[in-house]
Amino acid sequence: MRVFLPSSVAGLSALAAIVFAACASPSAPAPASAALPTGTDTAAVDTLVLAGGCFWCMEKPFEQIDGVLAAVSGFAGGHVANPTYEQVGTKTTGHLEVVQVLYNASRVSPETLLRAYWHNVDPLDGGGQFCDRGEPYRPAIFAPTPAIRALAEQQRDALAARFSREIAVEIRDAAPFYPAEATHQDFYRTNRAHYERYRLGCGRDARLDALWGATARVAGDAL
Repeated sequence: MRVFLPSSVAGLSALAAIVFAACASPSAPAPASAALPTGTDTAAVDTLVLAGGCFWCMEKPFEQIDGVLAAVSGFAGGHVANPTYEQVGTKTTGHLEVVQVLYNASRVSPETLLRAYWHNVDPLDGGGQFCDRGEPYRPAIFAPTPAIRALAEQQRDALAARFSREIAVEIRDAAPFYPAEATHQDFYRTNRAHYERYRLGCGRDARLDALWGATARVAGDAL
């Protein structure tokens, strides 16, 4: 369940609480391979797992990048195998909400994906992201190789200099990825109105624009 107070929006009381419950179903997790276009050569697919708060909100920016084949919502970093959305929501499994970005490295580089990542999170907030608080919503990069870890650390250090503050995003080694239930996949498409109300009420874009500037954030060139 995601609970939040809306940002200042005309026609809404500043004290009114809006509660949106994710309609987690008991259906089996959607396999990541099912998200790939038919006929995709899986040998040419690389993956990068990223935690940036609500996984609903992390799918869309990556699926708009040329060379990204899919972004799959799921969980990583915990100590329970095949966790459900409800289990992770108890904040006892150690998992973070993540997206597994499936991409073709001949068309888009890990550097580009990491730049997109930084511009879609609040790198100064290690206690969660935006209105979502607690361990499942903490930001992290799960580096699949030493080279990508080094790249992520280089970008992190550049941001620390930019903000003159410690960057709260953890850089971890790769961990098992567990897809979330099918009802959470491509939520921004399948439940567009719910998604947009949630994103607005959570204050995500307002904070991102304050950090990066709207133009720089979209272009990914503030690093």
